[in-house]
Amino acid sequence: MKRGILRYAGIGAAFAAGVVVGPMVAAWAQEGSRAETYRLLNLFGDVFERVRAEYVEPVNDRDAIENAIQGMLSSLDPHSSYLNQRSFRDMQTQTRGEFGGLGIEVTQEGGYIKVISPIDETPAARAGIRPGDFITHLNGTSVQGLTLQEAVEQMRGQRNTQIKITIRRQGTERPIELTLTRDVIRPQVVRFRLEDGNLGYVRITSFNEQTEAGLRRALQQLKQQAQGGLKGLILDLRNNPGGLLDQAVQVSDDFLTQGEIVSTRSRRQEDAQRWRKMRSVGMLRPAISPMGCRLSC
Repeated sequence: MKRGILRYAGIGAAFAAGVVVGPMVAAWAQEGSRAETYRLLNLFGDVFERVRAEYVEPVNDRDAIENAIQGMLSSLDPHSSYLNQRSFRDMQTQTRGEFGGLGIEVTQEGGYIKVISPIDETPAARAGIRPGDFITHLNGTSVQGLTLQEAVEQMRGQRNTQIKITIRRQGTERPIELTLTRDVIRPQVVRFRLEDGNLGYVRITSFNEQTEAGLRRALQQLKQQAQGGLKGLILDLRNNPGGLLDQAVQVSDDFLTQGEIVSTRSRRQEDAQRWRKMRSVGMLRPAISPMGCRLSC
């Protein structure tokens, strides 16, 4: 009897020890994981200091750290990235769909800024800037050495402010000096035309704050121009880099008839989101024949 009591006491003691030891093991594991994290952060600091001290050329501290952050995020998936203050400001400008500027689509070639096309009814178009023109100076300072982004930032600015630009044009011997007054520029993100009298073509170049409203205007004009109503629609999304999720959802809602449009997944279930078809009828359904909407991609 005494031996049985001792056996149960031993089991109870072992159970009690397990209850106590379990959290202690978990705490030790957590402390070990935290210590490993600090060790790796110290390793990053050591590498950073070595680069600063011994790399063949001086390294900008901010650039080095931001590039390290970017590398960490890009390793997660193709869609995660880091935006510094300037990049975030540029993204806000792009998604807002309007900015103060001259109204020129540009690229960089040979160190100069090459005009792809002036936007209709903008200061650049009114000043006579042409596709193929090279912008060589901004306010008397050469654009040589500037990145495309830096040159664009100089050309943008508050409405009613002025900028002096110097242009080289093929077939013209002397540089052309122009003084332009900035205005509010609204790039056209929805372009459309009518094919064969009753086939609509709509191209969406990005999803900013103006996209869904621009799509509705385009479809309204196509319906008015179509002979006997629209028989079909080509929706062209090629080379569209994306943009605002809510605008993409609204555009999808205009075409879909039912069901879930898109959903996001999070580590915490309460943070997951779903967007479903909201309008009772797709905006295009009454105007589209059974051939439906063709997607060019």
